[in-house]
Amino acid sequence: MQRRYLPKSMCAPPELPSITSSATVKRKYALLVNPFYPKDPRASFGKHVLTPSTALTSIAAATPDSWSVQYWDENLLQGPPPSFPLPEVVGITVHLTFARRAYRLAEWYRRQGVIVVLGGLHVISCPHEAKPHADILAVGDGVALWPRILSDIESQSYSDRYDADFASDYSAAPPPRRDILPKNSFLTTTSIIATRGCVNRCSFCYLATKGLRMPCTSRPSQQVVDEIAKDDQPYAVFIDNNLGARPDYLKTLCAALRPLQLIWSAAISINVADDPNLVRLMALAGCTGVFVGFESLNDHNLANAGKQTPSATDYARRVSIFHDCGIQVNGSFVFGFDHDHPHVFEETVNWIETNRLECATFHILTPYPGTPLFRQFHSEGRLLHRNWELYDTSHVVFSPKNMTVEQLQAGYDHCYQRTFSLRSIWKRRPVDWRAVAPYLAMSVLYKKCNLLWPMLIRYNLTARVWRPLVQLSRRKHVRNRHRYSTSPAPA
Repeated sequence: MQRRYLPKSMCAPPELPSITSSATVKRKYALLVNPFYPKDPRASFGKHVLTPSTALTSIAAATPDSWSVQYWDENLLQGPPPSFPLPEVVGITVHLTFARRAYRLAEWYRRQGVIVVLGGLHVISCPHEAKPHADILAVGDGVALWPRILSDIESQSYSDRYDADFASDYSAAPPPRRDILPKNSFLTTTSIIATRGCVNRCSFCYLATKGLRMPCTSRPSQQVVDEIAKDDQPYAVFIDNNLGARPDYLKTLCAALRPLQLIWSAAISINVADDPNLVRLMALAGCTGVFVGFESLNDHNLANAGKQTPSATDYARRVSIFHDCGIQVNGSFVFGFDHDHPHVFEETVNWIETNRLECATFHILTPYPGTPLFRQFHSEGRLLHRNWELYDTSHVVFSPKNMTVEQLQAGYDHCYQRTFSLRSIWKRRPVDWRAVAPYLAMSVLYKKCNLLWPMLIRYNLTARVWRPLVQLSRRKHVRNRHRYSTSPAPA
């Protein structure tokens, strides 16, 4: 499992305190918990504190005024959730990789007489597994369900399960409660969602989970901009599955973002580069980085996965369009598809270095429960086990078709080792010499400082270390906007 290289604080969850069941439960207080999950020693620990998830802060925003609410993220290394005063209700988000930790927390709180509500993607995909560990299951849109659950608890008439589909009008959702977050624990607290859902239904993606009905919808661009401005941060991260799914909407959003003079990044599909002028508009609006799910350089893999994307042979040209506009590219690649052979790892890293991708993220193909891929591998007898803790995209949990389990694991490890090396970081430096220094500073801190990150996280130093680099990047990007606005659109 290769966790022996991890600092203990990044590997083992904090111990729960010893407390008797006679503890007093404080009324009208709800606690929201993001459970601990072990970190991948090959990737950067820093990515876990770049920006907070909006899942629990959105639930907090839906909490009735008659209740007080507290947020606790065990991954910030402050120990287990507070045991005094005990809440009346604890809401725990459940993902398959930390389901066991979530269930342990739930059982501990239930022994103290606290009502436990479990929600999240794993509850949607495996409700029967989660049910014995909870007093209440929230299956579906937690923002819609949470006020109903608390109201029924107040009247002592709650059920053991509540269901709600995700609404088609996302603009009605309240903005996340960022005021409950420890601001210094993250690079930025402005993690924001402008669009929800995805036009793709890739067979391996959690959005393809059976029972997850999330229509594609978007919020008015001015509503998004007002929310960003209120948080008053120099950097925002759009955590949409694909911010560029609707190019017309992205153009409107870019026009609204431009006056803020901040910088931002987002996950997009490479299809955005169909319109080079749209990429330039993104740069003018402050976009400095995109996370692109290339997934594979093999068109057969892309077709089998159901991914709607241009041919992989055109990826390089499209990357250059982003680079011409000063936008860095973090490429995401998945290994273990049925058309992958042992040479795929070296080919992928060579391509990344040739095209100077500033960052790369690697994943082992993982069949999440409830997805078409899970059903396929189950029917083919290719699943090795159902230990959800290892379904984290960094461990092999199925039998690959054209390589051994050991080859797939070793190839994944090699890709991270090579791309996180100083040699590769230097080789992929930007062509623009003015961008080299901040790129190197951020790359080394992000990729080469895993021994430092636990201290930064535990002592709430993340923002203090990163913000100067962010401000430098923001000022540089604002200065260069004139160049983007007057130069021809990249071809």
